[in-house]
Amino acid sequence: MPENTPTRRGFLGLLALTPVVAACATGGGAPVASAPAAAGPTSAANPLGVAAKDPLDVVIFKGGFGDDWAKFAESLYTRRHPGAKITHAGIQGVGQAMQPRMVAGDPPDVIDNSGAGALDVASLVADRQLLSLEKLLDAPSADDPAVKVRDTLVPGIVEAGSFGGVPYVLNYAYTVWGLWYSSSLFAKHGWTYPATWAEMLTLGDEIKKAGLAPWTYQGKYPEYMNDPLLTMVAKAGGMEQVAAIDNLEPGAWRAGSVRAVVEAFAELAGRGHIMKGSEALSHTEAQTAWCQGKAVFIPCGSWLEAEQAKVTPAGFDMVAGPTPRLSDGDKLPGTAIQAAGSEPFIVPAQGRNTAGGLEFLRLMLAKESAANFATTASAMPVRKDALEGLPLSSGLKSVGELVAAAGEHALSYRFPGWYAPLAKAVHDSTGELLNGRVSAAQWTERVQKAADQVAADSSITKYKR
Repeated sequence: MPENTPTRRGFLGLLALTPVVAACATGGGAPVASAPAAAGPTSAANPLGVAAKDPLDVVIFKGGFGDDWAKFAESLYTRRHPGAKITHAGIQGVGQAMQPRMVAGDPPDVIDNSGAGALDVASLVADRQLLSLEKLLDAPSADDPAVKVRDTLVPGIVEAGSFGGVPYVLNYAYTVWGLWYSSSLFAKHGWTYPATWAEMLTLGDEIKKAGLAPWTYQGKYPEYMNDPLLTMVAKAGGMEQVAAIDNLEPGAWRAGSVRAVVEAFAELAGRGHIMKGSEALSHTEAQTAWCQGKAVFIPCGSWLEAEQAKVTPAGFDMVAGPTPRLSDGDKLPGTAIQAAGSEPFIVPAQGRNTAGGLEFLRLMLAKESAANFATTASAMPVRKDALEGLPLSSGLKSVGELVAAAGEHALSYRFPGWYAPLAKAVHDSTGELLNGRVSAAQWTERVQKAADQVAADSSITKYKR
């Protein structure tokens, strides 16, 4: 599978929230935390008690971000622990490669469990094969001994990696979803980014007069359009509506906020604001057409700039904007965004140097290392001050501004990772809606029916946020 397909990140990037499944599962009790890392004497310079000459075994998913950023963190490790030999493996197919080692009781010390076919974290937790990250999170940060590691992270990251209240996963990248456009194209035409959906439709009419398509999307993967659609639902209905959807509450998909947003997207298609032929395009084909100036807006996650680097023309100056509000009566502010962690790291409990595995993560979260990730991978790490003072590309700068403006109003839905049949029904229905094959009312009924079927299926484990 190509490393940057939608399964790699994007809508199914929400599967990086898999740890939340166990954290919120109803019944069964909380998993028992594995034993703390075996460590040597601690000190201010070595708070996790890493043995000076113990080797460190690191496995990194070498996908769209590459692995140079991980090698940089390793250089910090050897600087602090010069006697340690590091074995580095940058691979794909992490699950296939690591499962035999996990079964044999000879896992690496730290794993970037990302990409298609990653290890099943929920099963590893249930089998007590992962180390709790509490000791890491409570350790002093690499930059300021007065600040704990956990206090350097963006809100929600610890919770997203927890099972039954115990953190087992550290997501390192922070993916933000928005509507992308060329700021230079906007400046050329004197356009203003729309704050409401009514303004979006008005601007779309102006864009058409200029001979351009207002929108395109990754047609073969209509779930990309669900990112702005569901963000608008959250803004209109508030977090109580997000919870109702995730918790499979009866009639959640028939709520007025959902119906109104689906009708808004149906109008987008009905007005001819979507580039003709978009339905047949892959994600890279649609994004390339957008880079060529054939359409003005495209929905995507914050990996877009790096993914399109080779085909983006000079002076394009891509930036991301927040999904417009449905109306001034929305329950969440217009600055609210969808955002979630990705690149999930785990420390196997049976690793030979678990203290070193935790130390590697601590140094990976150092300001220097996080800044290196931001600049080399063109992506935002989960360290909240990582972008400060950096020379940023237009896209990454706009992502940082979205996060700063959103503040506590960064949200995510859990149902795509919890209930695959429901997620597929939403994705498929949106594809049909955008191409006029179902109405907004039919979309609502199709999705509600799928949610009801999941709720009634006793073979499907239910979760609650």
